[in-house]
Amino acid sequence: MLRYFSVAILICGIACAQDFPTKPIRLVTSEPGGNADLTARIIAQGLSIVFHHPVIVDNRGGASGVIAIEIVARAPADGYTLILFSPSLWTLPLIQRVNYDAQRDLSAVTLAVTTPNILVVHPALPVTSVNTLIAYAKSRPGELNYAIGSTGAASHLAAEMFKLMAGVRIVGVPFRGTAPALNSVLGGQVQMMFAAAGPTIAQIQAGRLRALAVTSARPSALLPELPTMAASGLPGFEIETNTGMFVPAGTPAPIIRKLRDEVVRALNRAEAKEKLAQIGVEVVGNTPEEFAAKVKADMVRLGKVVKNAGIRVD
Repeated sequence: MLRYFSVAILICGIACAQDFPTKPIRLVTSEPGGNADLTARIIAQGLSIVFHHPVIVDNRGGASGVIAIEIVARAPADGYTLILFSPSLWTLPLIQRVNYDAQRDLSAVTLAVTTPNILVVHPALPVTSVNTLIAYAKSRPGELNYAIGSTGAASHLAAEMFKLMAGVRIVGVPFRGTAPALNSVLGGQVQMMFAAAGPTIAQIQAGRLRALAVTSARPSALLPELPTMAASGLPGFEIETNTGMFVPAGTPAPIIRKLRDEVVRALNRAEAKEKLAQIGVEVVGNTPEEFAAKVKADMVRLGKVVKNAGIRVD
């Protein structure tokens, strides 16, 4: 009986996917103006053309993203409510109480795009590589400061991962957002930061910041001459600002697969890739299984960093 029931569900899912969609789709994302918002609008435009139904971008800021995430976690599992969000979707539960479970309440569709963080220092700091920075920090414990744009964000966790893996004592200085944090390094008030590629590349090229390494597992096409942190003496170091798509848990697998295929197709259009590259974003587009595995691995790996650093938001 169970076998026939499972077959019936599969047949129903395939049939639903063939007809999907029959009405507008809601794509929830963060506040307007950020990388996720631009990516969401590129995806919405591509899906609207293919599906012959509007895909409406719903910007939901506030509460560090919890409001947007909970809207989708509680929505019907029919493929008509999607969310495109940063890693805070799965790292927030590590640092604060939330009313959703990233793995239980949501299903991965695809890791849409990624932005590597870049370890940058003020040019006045006498270091030219990750190794010389580690040696300098070890010779002056507690004297170096790093800028924090947002507590628990990828740039913050990257710095704490660096402290843990390199065995150095540097002090975090929090700011009200990424822009003032980056400005503090540009002005020399703070010596270093793990900064997102988009707003940082121009400053590096102008010589106002010195780049030492990227935090991605592989060299970035955005700055191909920069080594990775892992290749610079810290094997296993990897943390990026990933933006991925999810649907409510229980959404039929054929619908998830159809969404994934069309999202990847929309992102890989030449004009879309060019527009994203201009803001320091690279297209990924992996499978739902690969993305789900990455989220799970990230939560385990970053959970250790969060626990070691004692990061908590109440």
